[in-house]
Amino acid sequence: MYPKKELAQIVIAACYQFNVDTIVVSPGSRNAPLTIGFSNHPEIKTLSVVDERCAAFFALGIAQQTQKPVAVLCTSGSALLNYYPAIAEAFYSNIPLVVISADRPKHLIDIGDGQTIRQENVFTNHILFSANLIENPKFKARNAQLIGEALQISVAQLGPVHINVPFDEPLYETVAELKKFHFPHISMSSLDNSHINYKELATIWNKAKRKMIVVGVNYPNKKLHQLIDLYADDDSVLIFTETTSNLHHDKAVNAIDQLIFSLDDADFKELQPDILITFGGMIVSKRIKRFLRDFAPKHHWNIDSKKATNTFFCLSEFIQTTPVDFFKKFNTYISPIQSDYQPKWLQIRDQRRAKHALYLETLEHSDFKVFEQVLATIPDNTQLQISNSAIIRYAQLFTIKNGINVFCNRGTSGIDGSTSTAIGAAFTNKKQTVFITGDLSFFYDSNALWNKNIPANFRIVLINNSGGGIFKIIPGPGTTNALNYFETPHCLTAEHLAKTYEFEYKKAFSTKTVTKELNGFFEVSEKPKILEIFTPSAKNDIVLKEYFKYIK
Repeated sequence: MYPKKELAQIVIAACYQFNVDTIVVSPGSRNAPLTIGFSNHPEIKTLSVVDERCAAFFALGIAQQTQKPVAVLCTSGSALLNYYPAIAEAFYSNIPLVVISADRPKHLIDIGDGQTIRQENVFTNHILFSANLIENPKFKARNAQLIGEALQISVAQLGPVHINVPFDEPLYETVAELKKFHFPHISMSSLDNSHINYKELATIWNKAKRKMIVVGVNYPNKKLHQLIDLYADDDSVLIFTETTSNLHHDKAVNAIDQLIFSLDDADFKELQPDILITFGGMIVSKRIKRFLRDFAPKHHWNIDSKKATNTFFCLSEFIQTTPVDFFKKFNTYISPIQSDYQPKWLQIRDQRRAKHALYLETLEHSDFKVFEQVLATIPDNTQLQISNSAIIRYAQLFTIKNGINVFCNRGTSGIDGSTSTAIGAAFTNKKQTVFITGDLSFFYDSNALWNKNIPANFRIVLINNSGGGIFKIIPGPGTTNALNYFETPHCLTAEHLAKTYEFEYKKAFSTKTVTKELNGFFEVSEKPKILEIFTPSAKNDIVLKEYFKYIK
């Protein structure tokens, strides 16, 4: 059973031809022709998620893991606007998300017809391509070209595209077969690396005695890992890897704030690099941003295949290529030099690590202590999803096991779809997925649990400190008389949500009960699980501030 409408058939045929084989549908009437067609196509997996915001982040999580385009499909009207947070995240995180929206035909726009808004080009600022189709046989070739171009751009440039499909009634007529359509392949210009003067860059590099590499969000990549290993053996190079970088090395600084948070200006002067290389996505650490803005290197080279990122306001060279391609060539020109730069700062790193361990030994129950307990018990070969705000910042203070891949929505750094993204990732990844989240992020995205596609091995660790604890940690909110409006205090628990959505539910209130409930929490079960850990809101910020004083 397929839609009779030719325009719907064109969209379905294009998705099949360009390997968009997963569609997340939210129920509606105007999108009925596409829903009927996708759900009946033998080569396309169709999933249903009611809440469009959750659906889009769920699809984002799937695409994040597969690195392939995943489509979301909605009805007309405000349903489409609920996709925007995930679209923005996909735009800044380079994730191929295909947005397909049903629409009213033009003669019904702005005349007072229900469930109708101006949908064309609605995502202009955060979309790679918008295909605005027309339901008219005269425009068949044009429609096919636009759809094909949109799908190919999403794959080639890794980002979101929007296909707006207007349908007039009737919507539910069907036929037995799909027609065949031709979709021209468009030529995508490949990256031209001929302009990169590796010899000149290497000459500058080989003379410098203080060089720094900072790696942001990065998809796990064995080849890149091998290429970066070379720099760890150079005493003049200091490597900073964020938790989301998925790069590990014994000679890397993998807990950036642990090392630099308590440094003064004299220390920063000693740490200031002559050359800075950056690649990967967004940087979590505010402290390193401030440091490299105030103590700018002479040379900052940013490597990216799409756009330059001048995070530290001192960009001197945009190297438009992939990190793997760059280091593969650049490594043949460079040579290590003697320097005390890396040994000195790795010694300080090791001192901080030792004091970190001592501080945690006698630490009372708190957000910080809970993180130590949870991270120590997560099984190897696990996918770890982390929500934003304070949670990702706590994670940055710990060494994550090498066998664990870490993901977080750092494109826009919002809390709005973290749970939905984690569930999408869990759905498509064979590894067990563990999601660590804060209470505001969890409750904000609680509709994420309204999803029949959640695997039984999915685990949520919910750290509930009864409000937005980040606003007690960062400077500013506490000096005002409006802290309750920043922090959002509450008395909510996840117990009834767990019952509603058929999760196993456990709770803990102390170091002892956390240890008890973590025992067996990650083992095989018939249902997904939530472990809700309640921590003292009045103590968490004090514990963290004392920590930074102590490790110095």
